[in-house]
Amino acid sequence: MHGPASPGWLLVALCAASGAYCLLRMRSPVEEQRRTAGAEALMGFGMAAMAVPAAAATPPRWAWFAYTAVFGAAALRALWSVRSSPHHLHHLVGACAMVYMAAAMAASPGHHGHGGGSGIPLVTGALLIYFVGYVLRSGARLLPVAAVAGGSGTLGGTPRPLGWGDRPELSQACRLSMGIAMLAMLVTL
Repeated sequence: MHGPASPGWLLVALCAASGAYCLLRMRSPVEEQRRTAGAEALMGFGMAAMAVPAAAATPPRWAWFAYTAVFGAAALRALWSVRSSPHHLHHLVGACAMVYMAAAMAASPGHHGHGGGSGIPLVTGALLIYFVGYVLRSGARLLPVAAVAGGSGTLGGTPRPLGWGDRPELSQACRLSMGIAMLAMLVTL
C-alpha cells in the first residue's frame, strides 16, 4: 500500500476523486443509489487515506486499528444490505479487503508495501483474483453498445436531464477506478 511516492500520490488522487464523485451521487432522489454512493464514497476516501506514501506520512499503529474498525462496521452494514441487493456483495468483499489490508498493516507496521509479505498469500491471491475479475467485468460494461436514444431520465414519469450524479457510465467508471486502485493496493501488500 505504501510504495514509491509518485504512484502513491496518483493512487491517492484517483481514490479521492472517486470518493468525491460518489459524494456527488449521494444527491440522487433514489434511496438505494444514495446508500450505494455513500458506501462507495467511504471506500474511495478510505483507500485514498491508506494509499498516502509512507515518505509523506507514516500513520501510527492505532490508525490501522481504526481503519480495521471502520471498515469492519462497513462490512457488517454491507452484509445486512446484501439481503435486499446483490450489488452490496461487492461492497462486502471490498470492505473485507480493506479490513484485511488494515489488519495486515497493523500486524507488521514496518513492511508498508515494500513486498515484505505482510499479508497471507492465499487470502491476498483470492482477493487479487476477485478484483481482476471485477475490473475486467466493469471495463467490459463500459464498452460502447448501441446508442440509447435521449439523454434524460425520468422522475415520477416526468423527463428530466441527467445530472452528473445520475450518469450510469460515470458510476461504472468510478467503480472501475476503485477496483483498479484496490488491485494496486493488494499487489503492494
